[in-house]
Amino acid sequence: MTTSVKYHYDKFPPSKIDWDRLIPLIGPANAALARYDGTLVAIPNASILLSPLTTQEAVLSSKIEGTQATMGEVLEFEAEENSETIPQERKEDINEVLNYRKAMWHAIDLLNELPLCQRVIKEAHQVLLSGVRGHGKGPGEYRKTSNWIGPPGCTIEEAKFVPISADKLQDAMSKWEQYIHEESADHLVQLAIIHAEFESLHPFLDGNGRLGRMCVPLFMHKIGLIQSPMFYISAFFEKNRDEYYERLLSISRDGDWTGWCVFFLKAVKYQANKNQAKATEILNLYENKKIQIADLTHSQYAIHTLDFIFSRPIFNATNFTGMDEIPAPTAKRILAVLRQNNLLTTLREASGRRPAIYAFSELINTAEGKKVF
Repeated sequence: MTTSVKYHYDKFPPSKIDWDRLIPLIGPANAALARYDGTLVAIPNASILLSPLTTQEAVLSSKIEGTQATMGEVLEFEAEENSETIPQERKEDINEVLNYRKAMWHAIDLLNELPLCQRVIKEAHQVLLSGVRGHGKGPGEYRKTSNWIGPPGCTIEEAKFVPISADKLQDAMSKWEQYIHEESADHLVQLAIIHAEFESLHPFLDGNGRLGRMCVPLFMHKIGLIQSPMFYISAFFEKNRDEYYERLLSISRDGDWTGWCVFFLKAVKYQANKNQAKATEILNLYENKKIQIADLTHSQYAIHTLDFIFSRPIFNATNFTGMDEIPAPTAKRILAVLRQNNLLTTLREASGRRPAIYAFSELINTAEGKKVF
């Protein structure tokens, strides 16, 4: 029987890092991140244009924890406004994804006034667990009992990893918060350690993985590595899930902080390049559609239309025709033009009181990196 790995008491922050192994990775990771940030700065209304990537990050981060919802299902669920055709279990998955997005937005709002601190983490956690499967597990409150990580139903003796004991948790979280604001030889290495320590502490009864990954763009933004808190790292972690967990485990088991930092720096470089390529594709799509929609509609509301379908790539007709920015008769005419010219895919025709559901397929397929619609 495998012995449970126990939390690394009194070994945070790490006293020894093999910088010789990290230095060849630090420059390329920071350079890739800087290039991505340059693309972010060039994007007008990045929060609108990149909203599909924000949703995809929420989907992938939640998928690491076992949810099965896809980005298309999440967007369609929002457009349907609580569709009765979706099974209850899948609705629960989707609501967890939506909560991830809400928690991220709430944390971003708080960071306008606060440093990245325990208050931000606790409030984001409260939003993350509000009204979903973990709502009974102390939203916004550190756990007061032991928890452990392993197969469902396993005992603490059978667990793969046992985080810090509850009685030492508050002091450890204070130490974690203090480390966030310390000077560091490299901010990405510091972030690697911040993320790993949070996951190792496992301060909440549920939602730790998602919240820990949320800290990655929040820290990058607050420290000035990126201008907007839009960095999507979960795709790499999900793709390399086994190594992700093994590298985290090796910190407590073997004291291998350096091996984890190597993995994290590779993740940042890989995802910075992927994020930049995808953001550039989306920006190019936006510029092309700006011209096309203006030419097709001959309307002063072309940009309002474009921003709407980028922020909601799956939507119902009522929401489009009911928005304040465009008069309803004009919105109906524009919608008809978009349909006639195949800019939108009809997912559901209007029926009785149920409005039609449309998808801006090109944007969704670009964000997913494959044909979905």
